[in-house]
Amino acid sequence: MSVEAERTSLAEPYSRSSRPWLTSLAVAGLACATVATAAQGSGQFHWWAVFILIPAALIAASGGPLLARGGGRSFAGYVLACVGTIVFAVGALLMFGVMGRGWPLLVVLPCLAVAGTYGWRAAHPLARGLHRAVALLALTGALLGLTLQLIRVDLIHLKTGWWGAFLMLAGAIVLGNAGELTRHRMPYRLQAITLLVGPSVVAFLLGLRFLRGW
Repeated sequence: MSVEAERTSLAEPYSRSSRPWLTSLAVAGLACATVATAAQGSGQFHWWAVFILIPAALIAASGGPLLARGGGRSFAGYVLACVGTIVFAVGALLMFGVMGRGWPLLVVLPCLAVAGTYGWRAAHPLARGLHRAVALLALTGALLGLTLQLIRVDLIHLKTGWWGAFLMLAGAIVLGNAGELTRHRMPYRLQAITLLVGPSVVAFLLGLRFLRGW
């Protein structure tokens, strides 16, 4: 009985550690099979894109177990998962032969990857504020990419200068983060706020100019 219990106790850690790998590989395999089947069904199957699709899925799958472990390795896992997902999207677009219409997704996905780090909190207030601004700007970029995608597939039609609204939003985000820095007592606070306020005002005014067609 003691020998069987010892074997069971030794096998449990291995089963727990292998579970994230098996899950990630299963998801990667399912994603590849789904894209390939859908491309064949659409009649636009470009088989050579498999050589992009499968390695990208494996790269993304390798990030899953690192994310599951947490700690310092989670950041590396997040990077691998994001890079693999972006390359997988490239392979999927090439397999369907729709790169000309779907290229805005390659704007959306990297921006979402950066925006996904919003939950990271640096210890220093200045680093925390700058990181928050970058993450929110990346989210703005994702919205811009989504708008471009809707335009490419003819779902919406916008007048010239519409991108000025996103430029104004970016300026407002940076200005808001500059205002948030005023709550913290830290060295070089005034210089940091000045560096944020200047470009944000310029971006907002330029966006207003493009939007109104001045």
